[in-house]
Amino acid sequence: MKDLSWVLIWVVLTSVWTSSTGDVEVFCVFHQSCILPCSFHGAPETVIHWTHLAAGESAVHSYYDGEDQLGHQDQNFRGRTSLFQDQISRGNASLLLRGVQVQDGGRYRCSFSITDADMSFVNVMVEAPVSKVNITEVDDGLICSSEGIYPEPELTWSTVPPSNIILKSTTMVRLAEQQLYSISSSLTVSDGSDQ
Repeated sequence: MKDLSWVLIWVVLTSVWTSSTGDVEVFCVFHQSCILPCSFHGAPETVIHWTHLAAGESAVHSYYDGEDQLGHQDQNFRGRTSLFQDQISRGNASLLLRGVQVQDGGRYRCSFSITDADMSFVNVMVEAPVSKVNITEVDDGLICSSEGIYPEPELTWSTVPPSNIILKSTTMVRLAEQQLYSISSSLTVSDGSDQ
């Protein structure tokens, strides 16, 4: 194997995001809790409905008659949502979403009147950042891998400082459990003198 001790190889794992326009954007970390903000001018008969708009309209959380009303709540949100009930009278309709999943991403509507005429929108972007990178030295290069990532990652190899070394890599990205991605890239290093 060529001596790699004098070359620092940079491995860059990035995630690519696209976002919608006009909504409040909130980044939520996979398996963590996340607050979706919503505020209104208090009213004696407060009615709050949170709806997930990503695939049709799923009931996320409802509050009226002075208490949570979860009879029509989508099963994907059961046991994972709550409002800050001590703050509703002050106009806080924010939603606490626990145990964030990839499928929780997308657009949400917060309605806060009897007629649902007053509303705001929140765009939730779920991320499972890279937490561990494995780099293994093999006969003619390196293998870099990581897993449990969202959104779909990209991997780039480079040298520091820049050099004439030719980097040949093969990268595979695979959708794994819980809609998270794994990535593996093998790098073959050549000093350019073989050509």
